[in-house]
Amino acid sequence: MLEVFWGSGSGPAWRVLLALAIKKVPYESRVLSFSKKETQTPEMLAMSPRGKVPVVRDGDFVLAESLAILHYLDRKHPTPPLFGTTPEEAGRVMQAIMDHECYGLAAISAFARPLLFERLDVQRDQCVLAIDGARAELEKLERALDRREWLALGSVSAADIFVYPQIKTLERALGKPGAATVEHGLGPIATVFPNLGAWCARIEALPGYDATYPPHWRQG
Repeated sequence: MLEVFWGSGSGPAWRVLLALAIKKVPYESRVLSFSKKETQTPEMLAMSPRGKVPVVRDGDFVLAESLAILHYLDRKHPTPPLFGTTPEEAGRVMQAIMDHECYGLAAISAFARPLLFERLDVQRDQCVLAIDGARAELEKLERALDRREWLALGSVSAADIFVYPQIKTLERALGKPGAATVEHGLGPIATVFPNLGAWCARIEALPGYDATYPPHWRQG
């Protein structure tokens, strides 16, 4: 059976868990602790030399990097297709993914990380300077979801599950105590960006979603 090595709160790992839920692929869960440095063991470094998750092991085949894993899962378990069924659809999905990977991720993370890791005492200026960039990326997603339910196709695709964890991570950051001391105007996300909020709700209504939610987030 497919083994999935992941860590609670890892956005890239969450992408893979969402794909497996959508495709209804059974797997053995291998949850690793970041605080205990379980991603840095010799076994893990042999599978993922950068010491990152997710990693999947399917028999003798081992693969790291979330986007590579999404492609692998889509080829091995093609229903439902997450990269579309035509070259044009695949292109639209990959365009949305790479736009987020190359631009959106960095802009949103620059704002969210000081809040998420409670480092406003030393990174407040960075956080404030990142607000406009984060807002621009969120507005771009809001426009993309105007009069459509999904980012790239007529149904949920790899683009949606690639971007979604970053939005939920931002939402978690906005819930940190320090966020109230920053005039960001970015949340609540569902209020400020209603299309984005409705899109999140659609993903969260997918069968199997609850099992993918980061376990330690449930504890506050």
